[in-house]
Amino acid sequence: MRTPLGWMQLRHNPLRLVVALLGISFAVLLIMMQLGFRSALFESAVRFHERLNYDIALFSPNSVYIVRPQPFSIRRLYQALGDEAVTDISPVYIFPAVWKNPWNNARRSLNAFGFNPEDDLLAAEGFSEHRHLLKQQDVVLFDAASRPEFGPVAEAFSAGDAVITEINDHEVEVVGLYRMGSSFGIDGSIMTSADNWLRLFPGRSRNEIQLGLIRLREGADAILVRNRLREYLPKDVLVMTKADFVEREVRYWNSATPIGYIFAFGAIMGFVVGAIILYQILFADVSEHLNEYATLRALGYSNRFVSGIVVQQAVILGVLGFIPGVLAVTWLYQKAAAATNLPLYITTDRVVTVFIMTLIMCAISAVLALRKVRRLDPADVF
Repeated sequence: MRTPLGWMQLRHNPLRLVVALLGISFAVLLIMMQLGFRSALFESAVRFHERLNYDIALFSPNSVYIVRPQPFSIRRLYQALGDEAVTDISPVYIFPAVWKNPWNNARRSLNAFGFNPEDDLLAAEGFSEHRHLLKQQDVVLFDAASRPEFGPVAEAFSAGDAVITEINDHEVEVVGLYRMGSSFGIDGSIMTSADNWLRLFPGRSRNEIQLGLIRLREGADAILVRNRLREYLPKDVLVMTKADFVEREVRYWNSATPIGYIFAFGAIMGFVVGAIILYQILFADVSEHLNEYATLRALGYSNRFVSGIVVQQAVILGVLGFIPGVLAVTWLYQKAAAATNLPLYITTDRVVTVFIMTLIMCAISAVLALRKVRRLDPADVF
């Protein structure tokens, strides 16, 4: 097929070509947006799991996810020190607190983390430089990437203004910033010392923690140590490596909540919509050029040759429609990321995946449209 008959047929009707490309681009946009939101859901949900400094985590089996964890005895963390591979531990207190926006007095929930300021606990911009300030009383570090509903905290602090507000009706001062970002479960967060955290939650016990972080000596096998601790510690705590902890959180959002399912279903619907649009375009084109196809068959061209024209059209539409779809998604990702502080960005894996899905979508549509060509008999047409 030296003559590009498929492309020439598409170009012959510019309006239909534009409509087809818009339909394919919309399908690509819909698929990539849904996959992007789904990826942002999982990536943002495990920010703390991945950036906290630990090799093994202790967590209550009654905790659903990290936003509202259940307490367990701090003794479990000290018991873990009995393992020869354990070098250091960090008790962490976590629970949602009520932040009062000091500009408009609106109240909003955020996650409050309490820990020992001596521990370099978190790999986040600004945290290491400011954690020593938490030794003071009634002070906190504020996540500069929190939702804007908490007020222009980062802007005011960076400008040198004192930021004093209330958390759980307890007056505190913001003495530093760090940057983590929001998620589908966390709109914002603060970090403070364990002593300050207990002042924010006076009904909580110092001996009841929500997360225990364990660090191992260099070269120790975290999986072997995890298995030993699972046998040694009572069953009122989960013993997990960092990979286990991340996988547990992702599994919760993917299966225990409808959000992960909704985004996956949205991507599937985008695939179906694109396939239907492409099939309608190809079917209309085949019907319009049925006489020409019959002429080719009468001249001796094989059914495979004629079918190849339709397949060629499907591939051309898929490739040309994919490019503007990706460009539109790139722009929408930037706007959505700026509005939500979610990690939305183009990845090579996602582009390749959606491109393959687009080609599969084109192949399915072409196969359906080819049924009329395969049944074509020149005698019936003429």
